[in-house]
Amino acid sequence: MTPETISAFKKQFPNIVENEPMNKHTNLRIGGPARLFIVADEPSVLLDAAAMARKLGTPWYVFGGGSNILVSDQGYDGLMIQIAFRNIKLRQQTATIEAGAITSAVARQTAEAGLSGLEWAVGVPGTIGGAIYGNSGCYGSEIKDSLVTVDCLDKEGKPVVYPLAQCKMGYRDSLFKHVPHVILRATFKLTPGDQEALKKRIEDIIRMRKEKQPLEFGSAGCMFKNFVFKDEAELERLKQDVKEIPADMLAKKSISAGWLIQQAGLMGEKIGDAQISDKHGNFIVNLGKATAQDILMLTSKAKMKVRDDYNIMLEDEVQLVGF
Repeated sequence: MTPETISAFKKQFPNIVENEPMNKHTNLRIGGPARLFIVADEPSVLLDAAAMARKLGTPWYVFGGGSNILVSDQGYDGLMIQIAFRNIKLRQQTATIEAGAITSAVARQTAEAGLSGLEWAVGVPGTIGGAIYGNSGCYGSEIKDSLVTVDCLDKEGKPVVYPLAQCKMGYRDSLFKHVPHVILRATFKLTPGDQEALKKRIEDIIRMRKEKQPLEFGSAGCMFKNFVFKDEAELERLKQDVKEIPADMLAKKSISAGWLIQQAGLMGEKIGDAQISDKHGNFIVNLGKATAQDILMLTSKAKMKVRDDYNIMLEDEVQLVGF
């Protein structure tokens, strides 16, 4: 970026920051400096910053809670925009939620209103925008289950509203992973539920997360997608390569990536200060001073070992930025 470009951004956006360390804004606590960084606490700030980046030919990247991204050790030579508009509007049995709303806060607020459908999201780190982008899910539910429409900007910066059917939601996948868009807000259809039962469900999920996930360390959540087998022929092949697949995984036609990594004997494996958690095989944690390169090398090692042992190629779930 030229000094003239930087000066133009700083003139229009007084709160823009130069050379902001991205390890301050990601759950992995990893990432070099963003050449320019701005927090968009209103949709208008995001719209104006993105429009200016397009006009000046500046690379730009939008993120939310920083929970599902790995930023390069060299940082990002462009404009990083963090979405922080978080309004939640509840109307009878619908919720319109801005992209920057924290998923755990959404879960609690809808539960307190006696509305069911998003209470499970208390177990998903990050924001609603990110959850839609990757069709996040846990404990038997996915974001698509209650999603109605998504308001966003297309790659030309034009506003568009997609109904669920056009969002192409799949397992940890959506239209937005394949065609550039910026998600602004979404509307969800919820159902009336017992307030106390919903609150108990939330507390149960929080307890399970503490028991099963390494929350004491920085991580990006699950590093890999679970392996979904296509048909019975593939299942029979898998049974030859992977012994004693748990019955619940067979029933779901989905083999846990964490379980595969555990079976491969990689729990606790370390490269530098990056470690495959000894608590959950699908979490790679930062023990304190891990680099992005450490994380990449460890993910590669896990993928190769599972491929060699079980003829399964794990797919990344975490987004790479600045590489």
